[in-house]
Amino acid sequence: MGTIADAFGRSHPVRMTTDRRDLRRAEILRSAAAAFRRRGYHGASMGEIARAVGMTKGNLYYYFRNKEEILYFCHDYSLDILLARLREVERDGGPPDRRLRRLVVAFVHMIIDELHGTALTLDLDALSPAHRRRVVAKRDRFDRALRRILSQGMETRRFAAGDPKLLTFALLGAVNWITRWFDPAGPARSDQIADTFADYLLAGLARKTPVRS
Repeated sequence: MGTIADAFGRSHPVRMTTDRRDLRRAEILRSAAAAFRRRGYHGASMGEIARAVGMTKGNLYYYFRNKEEILYFCHDYSLDILLARLREVERDGGPPDRRLRRLVVAFVHMIIDELHGTALTLDLDALSPAHRRRVVAKRDRFDRALRRILSQGMETRRFAAGDPKLLTFALLGAVNWITRWFDPAGPARSDQIADTFADYLLAGLARKTPVRS
């Protein structure tokens, strides 16, 4: 998957110069995502985010200009992880069902392990128009890739016939809903959830009569 430097360096106007700063910024994003999950974007304050990572609010502004920029990087960081995994899957190739499974598993791990299931369901309308356009463009890249894989699976008869656009909505909606019920203190771990979701979703797409490899 992409590095923290990849996620920040491409989009932020100030190029990151040290791994330590990148790691600190990622730590802030995780704390911010947790605060947004508890209190909502509008309810969480910069002071609360700063206290969660043991810094003053003034120090927090050294890393991010304002709360809206933190929200943007929560989205951007998460999407860069997904797009990095997408590049790996496309590079490695393989049948459509195998590629789709890898992406579903990666998506679940990102939802649970990176920013605690918050990032991609945060308030997109709170972003500035420029930030929102960048986030939507990256979302669309991942969305289009899933549609292509679904279409290829239907063409090769590994998946039952259907509407790739609607099925992509179903896949993304199922995984995004994890944020509504996942409890980090609960018994289910990300590996178990990822495998369960991948098994269930791929089974729903498969043809009744399997195609021999």
